[in-house]
Amino acid sequence: MQLLFTALKFMKFDKPKSIGALFGVIISIFLIGQQTGIFTFLTNAMSYLVRVNDGYVWVTDNKTTNVNALAPIDIRLGHEIESLPFVVKANPLVIGAGAARFADGTTAGMSVVGLNLPAMVGIQDNLIVEGKLSNIIADGAVTIDFFDGKALGNPKMGDYFEINGKQVYIAAITKGARAFGGGLFAYTTIERARFLGNVSNNKTSAFLVEADDPKKMQEVVNYINANIPGVKAWMPDDFRWETVITVLKSSGIAFSFGTLIIFALISGFIIIGLTLYSAAIDRIKDYGTLKAIGATNGYIRKLILMQAIIYAIIGFMIGYALIEGFRNGIANAGTLFSFHPITKLVFFLITATISISGTLFAIRRITKLEPASVFRT
Repeated sequence: MQLLFTALKFMKFDKPKSIGALFGVIISIFLIGQQTGIFTFLTNAMSYLVRVNDGYVWVTDNKTTNVNALAPIDIRLGHEIESLPFVVKANPLVIGAGAARFADGTTAGMSVVGLNLPAMVGIQDNLIVEGKLSNIIADGAVTIDFFDGKALGNPKMGDYFEINGKQVYIAAITKGARAFGGGLFAYTTIERARFLGNVSNNKTSAFLVEADDPKKMQEVVNYINANIPGVKAWMPDDFRWETVITVLKSSGIAFSFGTLIIFALISGFIIIGLTLYSAAIDRIKDYGTLKAIGATNGYIRKLILMQAIIYAIIGFMIGYALIEGFRNGIANAGTLFSFHPITKLVFFLITATISISGTLFAIRRITKLEPASVFRT
């Protein structure tokens, strides 16, 4: 406890430098959290369709590695899949590409997702926030997402618009159906998705295969891959990660965000290191006096590290509060992400590492100090 009080006195002695070191911690953890959050949102959007349908075995064309670029496969393969052991149902999922035009002239790319009646497998039950999922059964009915409304001129329930020149209307509104790359998702029936997206009645984009026991999903994957040529069965997690890896390889997203995070780390090390080193030099007589009256190098190290730990704790609390403010702010625009508790722990460990590592310059300088030197004129 005495060490803590002494550390606080040293920090209070030079408030500008203490604030500077604290600012370095805060800005570093905020930038790291901000970029990590946006990167998490983007990777979630890349694999949205798989992520919200992770209770099924995915069956796609055997060359497909990206759920955002599904190649059509023969609808009759569903019967073959259903003949295999442990398979309850092979639910077709049709995704058609379209261009939406709204009453005010606004246009946007739109993926039309067709759900097979009556089960409507392919959408989460809690995704609909206005209207009912059963509303899409009516002729011309589709959904749009709440977060896309502002960009589309704020259309309302019941409003008509066009997809590929064909008239449809808003029968329900989803919240959180986020497509990668800025495109929109509209849910409807599988027959209407084929009509709107010009998809053949003999084709489907994928099958969502239901196993009789979730524990047997891997066995279903093995049976499909061993017995049905031309397609590939995926465990949902495998397909999700393969999609993310494929998109990252074909874009500069990972490099861009990785570079920004690395620079945030470097800036934190430099700001804190130089600030604490400068503060240590300014108070070198105080440290020297402590050594002259019997303080060991070990005690001096602990004193400086205690200051670093205080900076880390306070800096993390303020920095993470700013991250949460940022997260809540952009959530209103549909940029949705959350941090796993392990990720939060990693943020704190990064904060502590930046702060403690930044003290190494000061520790090295002080421990080499000869106590008698502070009394020389």
